[in-house]
Amino acid sequence: MAGIDEAGRGPLAGPVVSSAVLILEKDFKHAKKIKSVRDSKKLSERKREEVYPNLINSSKLKWGIGMVSEKIIDRINILEATKISMIKAIKDLEKRNNIKVDHLILDGKMKLDLEIDQLSIIKADDKVFSVSAASIIAKVTRDRLMIKYDKVYPAYNFKKHKGYGTKEHMRNIAKNGICKIHRRSFAPISLI
Repeated sequence: MAGIDEAGRGPLAGPVVSSAVLILEKDFKHAKKIKSVRDSKKLSERKREEVYPNLINSSKLKWGIGMVSEKIIDRINILEATKISMIKAIKDLEKRNNIKVDHLILDGKMKLDLEIDQLSIIKADDKVFSVSAASIIAKVTRDRLMIKYDKVYPAYNFKKHKGYGTKEHMRNIAKNGICKIHRRSFAPISLI
């Protein structure tokens, strides 16, 4: 049973990233040992960075990552791109660990086009350990990628806002135009 979540549905730039996490033990008590695991949005960037290595290096967890670029997001829309990134995360989890996922827990009202039993739970990222862990892994992975993009496109300060539509980001777009990783289908960029 794998929990799955994404990061990056709302930003104006960069990819959407998903993670799938499988807990190996039936006894979830070990999960409490990895402190502060809950919805990534409820953790500070510093706290996510502290928890992240404990998750990816835990012998009790297996994980995978899936990513879909801004170009594909613009072509097919963010919802479909998110689903593709989730399917990629599941396939990465399976391939990386030589296992087969037979049940998924998804955050929100999501259904993937897979022949796998699926359970969607509202706020699963705050209620189900594996989904919370997936939320953190996806968020840290995406944030680190946006920090790398900041070095390529320093005029936008991606390292600070990670591509979200902050006032600063909007000022930088007004001043510099858009760059290659901006989502052209997202307003207000689509109106430029």
